Amino acid sequence: MNFNDDDLLKLIDAPESNWLERKEAYVSGNNKDKVCKTVCAFANALAQGDKGGVLFLGVADNGEIVGIDDTDAVRNGIDEIKSDGRIQPLPSMMTRSLRFPNGKHVMVIIVDPSSLPPVRFKGQIYVRLSASTREGNAEDERVLNERRRHNAGRSFDSEGLPTATLQDLNLRYFEEVYLPTVIAREVLQANGRSLEEKLITTRMGVNGGNSGACVPSVAGVLALGHAPQDWFAGAYVQFVRYAGIHHGGVIVDQATISGNLETVIRLSEEKIKTNIQTPISIVDQDREMQYPDYPLAAVQQIFRNAVLHRSYEGTNAPIRVYWFDDRIEIANPGGPFGAVTEENFGQPHAADYRNPIIAEVMHGLSFAQKFGFGIQSAKAQLQANRNPDLEFSVSPSMVIATIKKN
Repeated sequence: MNFNDDDLLKLIDAPESNWLERKEAYVSGNNKDKVCKTVCAFANALAQGDKGGVLFLGVADNGEIVGIDDTDAVRNGIDEIKSDGRIQPLPSMMTRSLRFPNGKHVMVIIVDPSSLPPVRFKGQIYVRLSASTREGNAEDERVLNERRRHNAGRSFDSEGLPTATLQDLNLRYFEEVYLPTVIAREVLQANGRSLEEKLITTRMGVNGGNSGACVPSVAGVLALGHAPQDWFAGAYVQFVRYAGIHHGGVIVDQATISGNLETVIRLSEEKIKTNIQTPISIVDQDREMQYPDYPLAAVQQIFRNAVLHRSYEGTNAPIRVYWFDDRIEIANPGGPFGAVTEENFGQPHAADYRNPIIAEVMHGLSFAQKFGFGIQSAKAQLQANRNPDLEFSVSPSMVIATIKKN
């Protein structure tokens, strides 16, 4: 939805509708949840088809401007609507600030319709009915699933794999481990969906077309597959530790780590953890300081970022973790995507998602609590641990992150 400031000013006192809502304030807790539910409903765009929605913060129901603080804390709180991972898959939204002659500010959240509905907040679908937001029901979900199948420009990880079958998936893992992390418990208990319907609604499967059979999606094979590398040869991690500071030196440790997404991440991070060393520095007779050569949380952030943003399409290259005496290099195939460019890569709020379903999987499995802040968090952790600044080498086909030893 494209609006300039004049367009938004004209909408402030317009009647609330399927795509327009006002709230007087934005605070933490229940009020924030209400805003999140509205954003989710706008992204689903059930009644209005493809219009999305506009939410004004700091405007009363009658259109009176009551104002809202335009501070970093408020802006960060609004950013967290998208970044904290409670809305999945991640919606496209932007914020604007309108300033009035009396000094009052109104914050505007503009939400585009999702190309991958249904969008859920804390595992529950929300939709707009006239001027109100409500929980979606099974029929709403059916309509949104149909819309997703007909949307153009689907992400690669949402596509079906006709050569794969449900027997290629670990269905017990899906039902006992993964499913409860992405669908609200009361939703699971309230309706008796078939296994195929559960796979489709979580985007782990897609309708097979004329046959009507459910086939695994790309994300489904990567997240649930017994052997994902049978379809995606590069979906593994190559770990090599060299003696010295040069590529091609003596190898002192190496591993090829494969399996589903959870297995690849957990085993890779175990390997990372065992290679981190923590020397003890004696400050005086009574105190000692411990700074690991690399902060584990920072290396995890950068590694998980590589898993999330790598390209799984058209490449057999793995994620590579090369460990030297003075640095770690984490390389992932696939350059900047969408709104992220070589010029703005790594900057705050420069985020886009090549693999939105993989992002949902990683959030469900607790590998990604926030989105769009991983690099900034890693930089802060490195600084606190006295490591040099994080460095990136960015090209159209590869991103290499270099983490230097403290």
